Amino acid sequence: MEILKLATEWARSEVFSARFFIFFAILFLTASIGFWQLGKTEMAKAYIIPTLVAGLLILAVGVGIFFANKSRITSFSEAYNESPTEFVRSEITRTEKSMGEYRTIVFKVIPFIIVAAALLLVFVDKPMWRATAITTIAMMAVILLVDSNANARIIEYRNQLELVDK
Repeated sequence: MEILKLATEWARSEVFSARFFIFFAILFLTASIGFWQLGKTEMAKAYIIPTLVAGLLILAVGVGIFFANKSRITSFSEAYNESPTEFVRSEITRTEKSMGEYRTIVFKVIPFIIVAAALLLVFVDKPMWRATAITTIAMMAVILLVDSNANARIIEYRNQLELVDK
């Protein structure tokens, strides 16, 4: 029963983490509206679309994580009651897959995107491209910040699962 509590707490932490994505999405969307309403210069107007797109993308990620883990909380107890051993093994497999995705996407692809956007910022002088590069760096920084914490949480969760499995 301890493992069920651990799994539920992990899923609740993921739901809480999703709220940070939603919060940052609202900030990006608010910035887009601010640039649209108050932007007087060409550079300020160039931020309208990139911040809108970034806000919508981060919102989609946050809402997806929120609902996926909300439903997981209820399914955990059903799966655990069916077969505790199989539940632990399936969770270990799922966490290993997630950790592999974090290693690839969060710690390799996102830094590469940040570097590419920084290079674009240095070598391109058009306001729309500069705004896109800066917004991309900001969006990737948000994803890196939130997902690095989620990665640490899933590593700890997996370690606890392995202790139970033994």
